[in-house]
Amino acid sequence: MSQKPGWLFATCLNAFRPSGGIFDIEGKKKRLEEIQKILVKPDFWDKPEEGKVILKERSDIESLVGGWEELVREQEEADLFLEMAFEENDEDALREAFQKTQALEKSLRELELRQMLCEENDERNAIVSINAGAGGTEAQDWVQMLLRMYLRWCEQRKLAVEVVDLLEGEEAGVKSVTFTVAGRFAYGLLKAESGVHRLVRISPFDASGRRHTSFAAVSVYPEIDDRIEIDIKASDLRIDTYRASGAGGQHVNKTSSAVRITHLPTGIVVQCQNEKSQHRNRDIAMKILKARLYERERRIQQEKLQELHDNLDDIAWGNQIRSYVLQPYRLVKDHRTNAEKGNVEAVLDGDLDDFIEAYLLNLMNTRQKAEVA
Repeated sequence: MSQKPGWLFATCLNAFRPSGGIFDIEGKKKRLEEIQKILVKPDFWDKPEEGKVILKERSDIESLVGGWEELVREQEEADLFLEMAFEENDEDALREAFQKTQALEKSLRELELRQMLCEENDERNAIVSINAGAGGTEAQDWVQMLLRMYLRWCEQRKLAVEVVDLLEGEEAGVKSVTFTVAGRFAYGLLKAESGVHRLVRISPFDASGRRHTSFAAVSVYPEIDDRIEIDIKASDLRIDTYRASGAGGQHVNKTSSAVRITHLPTGIVVQCQNEKSQHRNRDIAMKILKARLYERERRIQQEKLQELHDNLDDIAWGNQIRSYVLQPYRLVKDHRTNAEKGNVEAVLDGDLDDFIEAYLLNLMNTRQKAEVA
């Protein structure tokens, strides 16, 4: 081993700068000192709501600084093994250095991603709905493929998923499905998926083997907790119960446990049939309704302010955010960021992180440009 393997150093150690680079660690530490002075003031809890905001800011900064300091420790360990490999011509030490560098890259990527998730609801759980577009069975099969893709992605990130409503297609696939995703930053990550998804392939349902194009709309909402007040009048609701369909044994055929709630002023309809208890289905449906009403109000406010970051705009057929092409070539391309992958199978198996990160980076850059303007 005649010279230090520069490729190993170049991989990610150059990302570390004394100041913390894009993370502004020194600035964050100074802010922690300021917050500590605020916390010891006798009148700190005179305004509880403001106090909660300060405490959350402290927690976020401590998490970032702690993550950064752990990265620095990992870098130092990688340096030691690399030094040993170079001085003693130790292949085992070189392999260890390489493994630590790979782990370092992953940790750095996660920390960068966390920095992008800074909007109000990013830390919340997510509610995801997928609906088939025109195309009958072909589009419904596409919804089922998307559902599997998101379930695999959630599984890889150890996020808890619960399907709360699912309407199967007559022949195959799924007409519509709504599920919740529980875990920190679930909404912040999945909001990148909100929009129309387009599939191009040779249809397995076409005996002539023709190429078909299918569309499905994905909508993502933050789950609103009980601390946020959403005023819903009982007189504005129509609540219907019906017998659940699909799997569930004899129970679904005997009781009207499924619940459908219509919010009359807005026309928003939500439903849940996953639970055996009508009371439980109603609670889940109300939670989804609150989330959709909250998101509706948020969008109205953003439109009034002419903000640039409404990730739920233009969810309509023909305005796809991403295309999944299986024929005549194989490529997944995001039309908002131009991010693309040729390994279509991996993407449909849940490999979405590159697309999500590209979207969040683009969102952050747009936000920064707007702030400068």
